[in-house]
Amino acid sequence: MSNPPVYTTTNGCPVSDAFSTQRISIVNNDYNNKAPIGPLLMQDFKLIDSLAHFDRERIPERVVHAKGAGAYGYFEVTDDITDIVDAKFLNQIGKKTKIFTRFSTVGGEKGSADTARDPRGFSTKFYTEEGNLDLVYNNTPIFFIRDPTKFPHFIHTQKRNPQTNLKDANMFWDYLTNNPESLHQVMYLFSERGTPASLRTMNGYSGHTYKWYNSKGDWHYVQVHFISRQGVHNLNNEQAGKLAGDNPDHHTQDLFDAIEKGDYPVWDCYIQTMTLEESKKQPFSVFDLTKIWPHSDFPLRHFGRFTLNENPSNYFAEVEQVAFSPSNTIPSMQPSNDPVLQSRLFSYPDTQRHRLGGNFHQIPINCPLKSGSFAPQIRDGSMVIDGNLGSTPNYANAYNCPVQYTIPAKVNQDKGNDEKYHEEVIPFHWTIDESYDFVQPGKFWDVLGKTNGEQEALVHNIASHVKDAEPFIQERVAEYFSKANPVIGKLIKEELKKLSKL
Repeated sequence: MSNPPVYTTTNGCPVSDAFSTQRISIVNNDYNNKAPIGPLLMQDFKLIDSLAHFDRERIPERVVHAKGAGAYGYFEVTDDITDIVDAKFLNQIGKKTKIFTRFSTVGGEKGSADTARDPRGFSTKFYTEEGNLDLVYNNTPIFFIRDPTKFPHFIHTQKRNPQTNLKDANMFWDYLTNNPESLHQVMYLFSERGTPASLRTMNGYSGHTYKWYNSKGDWHYVQVHFISRQGVHNLNNEQAGKLAGDNPDHHTQDLFDAIEKGDYPVWDCYIQTMTLEESKKQPFSVFDLTKIWPHSDFPLRHFGRFTLNENPSNYFAEVEQVAFSPSNTIPSMQPSNDPVLQSRLFSYPDTQRHRLGGNFHQIPINCPLKSGSFAPQIRDGSMVIDGNLGSTPNYANAYNCPVQYTIPAKVNQDKGNDEKYHEEVIPFHWTIDESYDFVQPGKFWDVLGKTNGEQEALVHNIASHVKDAEPFIQERVAEYFSKANPVIGKLIKEELKKLSKL
């Protein structure tokens, strides 16, 4: 550096020697004039300052999505969808919005391999003039469960055995085979689509259903898709395993290196839309996270693209401390009644309060644009860093508080409510016909058959994982996949016999 800073303690006091420590000098010693070796002094703030912070420099890692990489970029509007949504950042073709995107595995710890067979999280924060919008995705269009009470149980089975602290194939498959709604996701995960070759070469799918409103207050159910312009490229079981040993940070390095050399990855952004009346005619619930919307019935509609073109300058400050949540919405974009989505509206910010503190929204990477951040009752607590709104009253409706946002008249039809509740409340509405859980997995098997070797790869990948489980679990796995097509169970048994002879 041409003008390097002066080394100091945390209170700004200059330090002449970063590595010396204060200690008691031993007078009249018999150490042949060697340096005194008396005990250290507690008054040495430079030492205590350094060690005390060092002891606290780790924060709790995310329980899920712990291993991740991220980058800055921008979103650009390419097509008009104002008939669907009234968001200001989408109201003009060519308009650009700053974003930050984080990619991650789901079940692994922070030091785990990037190439593990696992879904990938794909979250983007849009810094809009109406507040931060977080779109939270996976690289698979479906998920394992549709009931949020199952989520902690499911995640535990994907982690480590509480006694051995080892990954456990029995736990993994015992849970999944007892929850057959997971079949669609598990088939996708164990196909060749289950392990992306890089973070740049995978798509993102909202999976969840949202409700978007136009300026008239008319709304549609919406799902969002991010489609990689780099194409979708994946690793087979053996390639992923080799990379896990050779370079467990392969995906992290690939993303950083590509952006560093100017090879900026781009994703095209699409929506699928569905009306309330259309949703009533489907053989599945629009709130069921284990189902896709057929593209033939609900085609993709292009509305923008985003580019990642800037690496973080500090991983911890930006990638580790970034906090996403589907509850971070803006006017005209709302959650649907999807129960897993509804639970995430609470769980995501709650885990960030635990990890980062009650004022995590003030960390620069999480701050909305200043023009859109005023919540007078959100005050005090640990780590206030934004001035705490100064002398502004700490309650709404004070004599000198700003005006409140006006909701479009057609949306705000019920006095006292932000929006009229349009949908019927039907508890467990998807239990009407659980046999449909196996229809889409069966169709996915047929899709795999259109590409040479994909069905065989699925069977091989499943057998390679379940071979470490008990025989009765292996039998249940074969029965589980037979629900999609009896041929799959038969082939899994045959592959297990081959692997047992190796």
